[in-house]
Amino acid sequence: MVEFKDVSKIYPKMKNPAVNHISFEIDQGDFCCLIGTSGSGKTTLMRMINRMNSVTKGEVLVNGKNVKSFNPVNLRRHIGYVIQNNGLMPHMTIKENIVLVPKLLKWPKEKLNDEAKKLIKMAELPESYLDRYPTELSGGQQQRIGVVRALAANQNLILMDEPFGALDPITRESLQNLVQSLQMQLGKTIVFVTHDMDEALKLATKVVVLHDGELVQVGTPDQILHHPANEYVKSLIGKERLSEAKYETVKVKNVMLTNPTKIDLGASLSDALTMMKENRVDTLLVVDHDDHLKGYISIDDLQRNYSPTNSVSDILITKLSTVGPEEYLRDNFSRIMSRNKSYIPVINSDKKLVGIVTRSSLVNVVYEKIWGDKSPLKQQSEKEAK
Repeated sequence: MVEFKDVSKIYPKMKNPAVNHISFEIDQGDFCCLIGTSGSGKTTLMRMINRMNSVTKGEVLVNGKNVKSFNPVNLRRHIGYVIQNNGLMPHMTIKENIVLVPKLLKWPKEKLNDEAKKLIKMAELPESYLDRYPTELSGGQQQRIGVVRALAANQNLILMDEPFGALDPITRESLQNLVQSLQMQLGKTIVFVTHDMDEALKLATKVVVLHDGELVQVGTPDQILHHPANEYVKSLIGKERLSEAKYETVKVKNVMLTNPTKIDLGASLSDALTMMKENRVDTLLVVDHDDHLKGYISIDDLQRNYSPTNSVSDILITKLSTVGPEEYLRDNFSRIMSRNKSYIPVINSDKKLVGIVTRSSLVNVVYEKIWGDKSPLKQQSEKEAK
């Protein structure tokens, strides 16, 4: 998809190259994070892909063709681009912002309207927001529009330059989850600049570490964590992460239980009560006929509102935390362990319930990853079995 072949960038009057003899490849469907401290060359390198920065020496190839062979304007219209301050035009409505590139590509009006509706839905915002202006949206909402706008012309390659750097931690996490979900659903190739190792390890399938314009290490999050190339990479990872690396790359899908107790949205409260008694649980996850998670019900609410004519939907609680199967335990450990409930639902990219993570299964896995066969829990269970 993208290849850097012995690429250098030298600015006039600068003593050292901004980028120095860098070579690596980004495959189709990769989520590639370029990480390094300020001045490492990560943004310079990324902006060579869409010719916003010129190449002094070497070649940058997109789909096997040197970017110098493309008209720069046409090239940029076929590569999505997301920046930190979202880049929305303040005098345009959200709809006009979203379809800006497709309009330049002469898409018909009906197709533009359909694309705007599809993308506002992807941004998980109401369709009515299409008629609003950027200043009428929060910073996080504006950045959601900036993200989906990069998909508007069906670009297969998306460049993101520290898109969440100016956001608060909660909004930042929400947008990370959105981008990760969209990338997994759509299979886009994303090149993502960040200085945050936590962000890189969470999102990336490939991590490229840069320092003073030099390529330091390329690898998967697992490889970076377990085999850092030098002290600089170790410093980016941090001592705490290095000490926890034994279970840093365990994903939710590796520990989840795949047969959660669940009930259909249209079931009666009588059915719900029977199911709770049979399974000895005080809550039930609620799904529709296609297994989309809709919420949960509790025994307390069931008893307070019990009537033979009432259904599960009458006492449904829709607000609940979830995790995805491809998420890492390291990003969700505290959230799962701090919940009052004994489990957290796992939903896939289609919002379907695929499992649950229980506190006990999570603790077991962490102990096993840290102590292996010497796990206290494992030794205790073996002792009890004798």
